[in-house]
Amino acid sequence: MVRVRFAPSPTGPLHIGGLRTALYNYLFAKHHGGTFILRIEDTDRTRYVEGAEAYIIEALQWCGIDPDVGPHTKDKINAGPYRQSERKHLYKKYAEQLVEAGFAYYAFDTPEEIEALRQRLKAQGSKTIHYNYMSREYMKNSLTLPASEVQERIARGDPYVIRIKMPPKETIRFYDEIRGWITVHTSQIDDKILLKSDGMPTYHLANVVDDHLMGITHVIRGEEWLPSTPLHVFMYQAFGWEAPRFAHLPLILRPDGKGKLSKRDGDQMGFPVFPLQWKDPKSGEIIKGYREEGFLPEALINFLVLLGWHPSDNREIFSLDTLIKEFSIERIGKAGVRFNYSKALWFNQYYIRQRPNKDFIPLLRKAIKENQWRDYDDNTLETIIQLLKERVKRTTDFIEEGAFFFTSPKEYDEKTIQKQWKQETQAFLQFLEQTWETLEQWDVENIQNTLQQGLKQWGLKPGKAFPLLRVAITGKGAGPSLPNILAILGKEESLKRLKQFLAYVQSVKQPL
Repeated sequence: MVRVRFAPSPTGPLHIGGLRTALYNYLFAKHHGGTFILRIEDTDRTRYVEGAEAYIIEALQWCGIDPDVGPHTKDKINAGPYRQSERKHLYKKYAEQLVEAGFAYYAFDTPEEIEALRQRLKAQGSKTIHYNYMSREYMKNSLTLPASEVQERIARGDPYVIRIKMPPKETIRFYDEIRGWITVHTSQIDDKILLKSDGMPTYHLANVVDDHLMGITHVIRGEEWLPSTPLHVFMYQAFGWEAPRFAHLPLILRPDGKGKLSKRDGDQMGFPVFPLQWKDPKSGEIIKGYREEGFLPEALINFLVLLGWHPSDNREIFSLDTLIKEFSIERIGKAGVRFNYSKALWFNQYYIRQRPNKDFIPLLRKAIKENQWRDYDDNTLETIIQLLKERVKRTTDFIEEGAFFFTSPKEYDEKTIQKQWKQETQAFLQFLEQTWETLEQWDVENIQNTLQQGLKQWGLKPGKAFPLLRVAITGKGAGPSLPNILAILGKEESLKRLKQFLAYVQSVKQPL
């Protein structure tokens, strides 16, 4: 039975790369009828951020990739708890088991002594400054101190850590499901700390122990953890446990391909790198996420899955159910993938068009209430949504691009005014003002007739007259069909806006 886990640290909001890792784990588990576990790796309490765990859970649930078990669920498989800080009692036993088997040792070195080691190695011209099979011979640990002194130190409560004991002349070889066979010499791995002086495990110990106890069959994680994997494989061998299969995902790169995508890149280039909005508990800074930027979860999922994985054909559109059927690790590439925000918008626009119009009514109703805008019945709101639908790329565009349906424009597109305001266009607008005053039946057909009459009378093409009328009614130089907009606004509102515009232009321009 396939069992995978997504194991983020609650040190801040979930990065888009972490979300992709969770997605791949979820798809792999569901494809094989397995279990997707959320485990919070919060052993580093100095970096713990309040609210980060709840954020992670909410982000996964919003995307539709809710874990089968985790801190937010009841333990149905007897492998919890799912916060490493609540599993503290487990780790010391396993660290000491490695000491007893000769694969780890107690180290009593103070921070000052560790720093002195670094300086000594640096002075000797060493390029790698590590606590390893060579340098440990000169330090205070259970390999260099008499056994009696070691026991005395432990008994009186001297601070210590437990370090892995890496052999100097061995080879570690393991298979990565994405990258193939990988071979590393043990001389390249230092004696990492497994258990810290406060009794908390490091990532390496907690990761291996928890994956074993939770029955994890496949570890699917980011490329940044690949250098740690030889150590983890060695630890599995030391414990006598069967290691899970490993698959290390390619990096998500900046749009220009120069380095890993970061929060700073998103800030500089104007796109989110987090799924949901995040408020920093210390600074109070609010960082927008894809949800608040008007993305649909299915669009974000479809976009993310293709940052590394490719289907067997040229399809781009995949529902979550289809992805579950199609997904396989074999189709994940090794190379880093450039982040393309324009493509993300393309996916979002596609999924917005697929959604029923009524799904966006609550969005408009919320904006109407918050801004105290003009209200409409549901049928009219659906008509407005349909008019805007082909133009919007984000759900927030329904508000930003369609605000003119609910409130008069506060400003006008000056470029259009400067370009189109001429004697004949002014006369065209004045003609409409007079004609609309006496128009009895206000609908698309009759509005269209008045526009045609005006064009004919003043010898104008639509491209010369309509942009200015559009600015008068909406404030914008482009948008949906004018007759439809006017029909929705109604005769009274349309006339009011036209009069306001004519008065505005006359006040800022010399008479023609």
